[in-house]
Amino acid sequence: MLNNLPPVTKNILILNIGLFVITLILESQGIDLISSFGAHYVNSVLFKPFQIVTHFFMHGGFLHIFFNMWMFIMLGAYLEQIWGPKRYFIFYLACAFGSFALYNAIGVYNLQELKYSLGNQFPLQEIDNMIINSNLDGLNDIILRTNSSQLAEYITLNLTPMVGASGAISGLMVAFAILFPNTEFLLYFAIPVKAKYLVAAYFVFDVYMAIQNEAGDTTAHLAHIGGALVGAIIVLVWRKRDRTNFW
Repeated sequence: MLNNLPPVTKNILILNIGLFVITLILESQGIDLISSFGAHYVNSVLFKPFQIVTHFFMHGGFLHIFFNMWMFIMLGAYLEQIWGPKRYFIFYLACAFGSFALYNAIGVYNLQELKYSLGNQFPLQEIDNMIINSNLDGLNDIILRTNSSQLAEYITLNLTPMVGASGAISGLMVAFAILFPNTEFLLYFAIPVKAKYLVAAYFVFDVYMAIQNEAGDTTAHLAHIGGALVGAIIVLVWRKRDRTNFW
């Protein structure tokens, strides 16, 4: 199968799978690569600049990487064959960075507001040091003693990274739907749905879930939206400039 994939798609696939396997191996040794290489908010005490790139090669579980890579192979390989490796790689990176940017747009504001609100109530420097040192027992003890939901949210926003290629893949989905709107996919392997309707429904769902912001929802819907928006803008500009349609 790998021999039939175009080069950029093949190399990104190998990198994602390789890092996923390494993450599982090191996790069994007590080393948390997800926290180190996932994308924390840029004003989090755990943020490192390299996370802007590394986060979209990391995944949080088997189903996460399976469905991401399935969509990536199905759509990405086709788009790379049309665009060529250079244009495709630029597009993929742009969508991934757009995903990161929108994800941060709201989260950074929320984290900064909490930091300002809590600054006069709690020793945030001490708490930040506990976050950096992964002193989870100490952090849980402070949350229980203070019973502060704001402090719990501050700690959670600092600790929780974003991982996965979903934002970039959302860009690929939108690009495919714009270029090939009437191509049919089999939803649940049985129901034929045109690409334009399937991707539009997926985008609307992400917007709805981002607005709802339900507790316990660990999906970075804003990241999906960011990747989709960047992907749509780029492919529309390219199509207008190249004056090319594919349907």
